[in-house]
Amino acid sequence: MSIKFKPPMGKFSRLSGKCISLVGDDIDTDRIIPARFLKCIDFDSLGKYVFDDDRKTLKGNHPFDLESNKRSSILIVNSNFGCGSSREHAPQALMRWGIKAIIGESFADIFYSNCIAIGIPCFTLPKESIKKIQKHLDIKNLFLEIDLFNSIAIAKDLKLNLEIKETTKKMFLSGEWDATSKLLENENLIEEKLNDLPYIRFNNNSF
Repeated sequence: MSIKFKPPMGKFSRLSGKCISLVGDDIDTDRIIPARFLKCIDFDSLGKYVFDDDRKTLKGNHPFDLESNKRSSILIVNSNFGCGSSREHAPQALMRWGIKAIIGESFADIFYSNCIAIGIPCFTLPKESIKKIQKHLDIKNLFLEIDLFNSIAIAKDLKLNLEIKETTKKMFLSGEWDATSKLLENENLIEEKLNDLPYIRFNNNSF
């Protein structure tokens, strides 16, 4: 399933959504988005191809194909998620499928950084807490309200103390993760700097 894509922008402190669980350690980026899709000229079409090989193998029984998981936006994973290649297409594909946040035991470092750069916060929880959530999801849907400022996630009958790097939290709360918005906010400063560079200044007679 692919939904209409709305990229995150600027600072935020809260997000909410339905959870989807993907069980298994060491799920690498080639499984998240197979290499044949890396030749795309933009990321817009990647959402429908996320976990393409796994989904074909499971013939409609993959979590990303189940009717009960439609419109899910918080991904629950196990350890070392996003390992392997450093391709940025992996978090881009997840985001365009509809994922807004990921909660797991641990993440590969480059995958984690690529997620933060496009506005997907990655939280960690102990193994037993992740298993508890995944067991819950085997029975019924789970909707979480994530409070980034206090690093907690709350459901009707559940409260989770999430872990996230303090520097990462500050980036989301301040909006510093969003390089594009920061550039647009400082357009005047950029223009001033541009005009101060002697090797940039020229007049029409230079052509």
